[in-house]
Amino acid sequence: MTTDVFAAFVSVLADALDDHATSDELAGRVGLSRSHLDRMVEAAAGERPGQLRRRILLERAAYRLLTEGGSILDVAVEAGYGSHEAFTRAFARAYGVPPGQWRGRPDRIRLEASSGIHFHPPNGLRVPARDEVSSMDLVRSMIDHHVWLLGQMLQQAARLTDEQLDRRIEISVEGIDAEPTVRSLLSRLVGQLGMWHANLAGQEYDFSVEQGESVQSMRRRLDVVGPAFAGEVGDLCTANRPDELIVCPGDSVEVYTAGGMIAHVLTFAAYRRTLVAGALHDAGCEDLDSGDPIRWIS
Repeated sequence: MTTDVFAAFVSVLADALDDHATSDELAGRVGLSRSHLDRMVEAAAGERPGQLRRRILLERAAYRLLTEGGSILDVAVEAGYGSHEAFTRAFARAYGVPPGQWRGRPDRIRLEASSGIHFHPPNGLRVPARDEVSSMDLVRSMIDHHVWLLGQMLQQAARLTDEQLDRRIEISVEGIDAEPTVRSLLSRLVGQLGMWHANLAGQEYDFSVEQGESVQSMRRRLDVVGPAFAGEVGDLCTANRPDELIVCPGDSVEVYTAGGMIAHVLTFAAYRRTLVAGALHDAGCEDLDSGDPIRWIS
């Protein structure tokens, strides 16, 4: 129960960084009284909800001081402080120096916290795993998902007629890529790595680069984001951190585990790679062995 409440609070917190909700309002959004939420979150994270939120907002303020050219008062208001003076006192207590001095000679952005939850640029949260999960656990989960999904597909297929079962498959416009081409699929394959690398690095991803992108541009991007993303995944698996949470803000906050993100990348990349391999084969390129990894992994 504590874990469920904590996950719900993290989702609410990520969605409420900019609306300056009170502690009572945050508790209401989780569906608990403030005192009950305080006890549950402190038991799970070692910090009360209000303390955790104030620290996250100070970490974000430190990030904003470095990355934006606005005034300290602008940063203070965004962090929920009513005056320059109140923000300066809180920032100095946390970072040891006032914000103007820190901006001139910045130190760490993350503040020490028993919860391990920190602001994750540009506007998200990074939540550490609560339990150690190995890369083997991740592989087993992916296999379990494959077996379960195959069973669900068979259950759905049992409702089809023989004519529907035997009809030649054409790519549905309701699929993950509308009107796919070799160019668009390859650009999205590279972009998928770039997008998640940017998220893990706390950066924005510019989707416009994928519009009519040249193969030369894709190769340049892959040379950078391919090794970077592979290294990040390697670090997560080596440290047995596939269960680390990644909170992605947006119109609706979404929380994923790092392992879920890895499985997502591999699943949809496999689909797109298969389409590209088939299209290249039809175009006379016959040396990819359909993209099958069985000989690569030996």
